[in-house]
Amino acid sequence: MFENLSSRLSGVVKNLRGQSRLTEANIQDAMREVRMALLEADVALPVVKQFINDVKVRAQGHEVIGSLTPGQAVIGVVHEELTKLMGAQNDALNLAAVPPAVILMAGLQGAGKTTTSGKLAKLLKETQKKKILLVSTDVYRPAAIEQLKMLAGQLEVEWFPSDVGQKPVEIALAAHDYAKKHFHDVLIVDTAGRLAIDEALMAEIKALHGAVNPVETLFVVDAMQGQDAVNTAKAFNEALPLTGVILTKMDGDSRGGAALSVRHITGRPIKFLGTGEKLTGLEPFHPDRMAGRILGMGDVLSLIEDVQNSVDQEEALKMMKKVKSGKGFDLEDFKTQIQQMKKMGGMSALMDKLPGQVSQMANSQVTDKSVARIEGIINSMTPEERRKPELLKASRKRRIAAGAGVQVQEVNRLLKQFEETQKMMKQFSKGGMAKLMRGMSGMKGMLPGM
Repeated sequence: MFENLSSRLSGVVKNLRGQSRLTEANIQDAMREVRMALLEADVALPVVKQFINDVKVRAQGHEVIGSLTPGQAVIGVVHEELTKLMGAQNDALNLAAVPPAVILMAGLQGAGKTTTSGKLAKLLKETQKKKILLVSTDVYRPAAIEQLKMLAGQLEVEWFPSDVGQKPVEIALAAHDYAKKHFHDVLIVDTAGRLAIDEALMAEIKALHGAVNPVETLFVVDAMQGQDAVNTAKAFNEALPLTGVILTKMDGDSRGGAALSVRHITGRPIKFLGTGEKLTGLEPFHPDRMAGRILGMGDVLSLIEDVQNSVDQEEALKMMKKVKSGKGFDLEDFKTQIQQMKKMGGMSALMDKLPGQVSQMANSQVTDKSVARIEGIINSMTPEERRKPELLKASRKRRIAAGAGVQVQEVNRLLKQFEETQKMMKQFSKGGMAKLMRGMSGMKGMLPGM
């Protein structure tokens, strides 16, 4: 996502290089390019007009100070205006209510409401230690009810039973009563969707809203819909007092226009971004960080948060002590690193948050498939071979390759990558962070698969 927009904006910066001052003429040229880039990204026309005007006003007359180039000055202004366009800061959920705090999930069929309900339950359970109750009022699709029940089981949160013979409002009221009596902190109500907006859908969702009086009414929308996503959000916002938006499928082949338009058009904040089918694929939306991703600056803060939330701290501490004691870094540790990355949503999710050039270089060599292949090779080794890679001679390599379903060259490549990572870990144990960073500059093996 945003790949085309990022490359177009990078082109704008290149065109401004070598000029000593931002003038009306070169700003005009730059803004023409930015306008085209935004329209191609499926950003709503009123949003594009407002955005270009705001950037123009602010960029005009900006002088080059010290090492700051005109390109950097424009990117600075564009970053600030993009952030403002998307909401300036993260709007967290407001759960300050007499328990249970009700969250109503609204949206069209196929937007990912049920999966997102599960993701949200996981997030609130793990980050805020909330006691959650999940309920589905989608009486038109038995599969949706069954899906939510299955998700609740995976998450080990309570699920309130419902079936197609009941009325949505009756289900919601019964679930609310149950949540109150059993001291649940949050009740998440998954509602029915339609393939398009219709009067029956809107009447039903309004009735549900009136019955359970939610503290949060979240509109779940597929980011891949582009302009349609914005129009749908606008229609729901007119029918319901929405408190926020969740954009799903942000890892898909979307051009990102919905993320840039929906706040401006509806006046409602984007609260979360959903990626993939995994229950870990929901993250708070930070406009400043998203602006950084769009401009190829990466999103290192979100990456750090992912590490803190996903990495087994006890395992990390154990590995650090092992490296410091001089016992070395073996293939079992290498495999543990890979598993920790998978917990963070896989390599593609991790790479998406790295700065532009680093991400492009890494993405060209690292894929979830290549990481899975590495794990398969290590799994084909005996515990002794993982502890002592020096044992791996030709015959053992052939056996491992056959077991993993790869060529012997793949095994050799993995061992080369492992050696480079091992060197880096030794540098870390001997010379601290400064030496480690110098060592990393010439190493492709710092991430498994590269």
